[in-house]
Amino acid sequence: MTVATPRALRVLVVDDHEDGAEVLAVVLRLDGHDVQVAHDGEGALERCAARPPELILLDLNLGGELDGCDVARRLRRQEGVRAACLVAVTGHGTSEHRRRASEAGFDMFLLKPIDPAELRELALTVGSA
Repeated sequence: MTVATPRALRVLVVDDHEDGAEVLAVVLRLDGHDVQVAHDGEGALERCAARPPELILLDLNLGGELDGCDVARRLRRQEGVRAACLVAVTGHGTSEHRRRASEAGFDMFLLKPIDPAELRELALTVGSA
């Protein structure tokens, strides 16, 4: 039996909680993905403009001037980022949070803490598309 090996993805993890961002990045790097990390909205926009990712894990409650929904709306207007899988990551799973995320252009919604198996499955799905 042959097991398909997922292709490596370009991934951006955006979270103002540095430890949380690094945990997600480590899990993805262990699976061979090329991962960059940003801790604010401006950093996320700059990294995406320089090297568009295929998967973006974006915290909704970023500190600073731009929240996750602001960043998502801007990313969806960037030429190289429109097709990326944009995943809202938050500790708040209310229907209002989900509605706002959907309206901002997110493709998926994950609650913190993210199970590493769920993260791996997500990357496998995006890498197979």
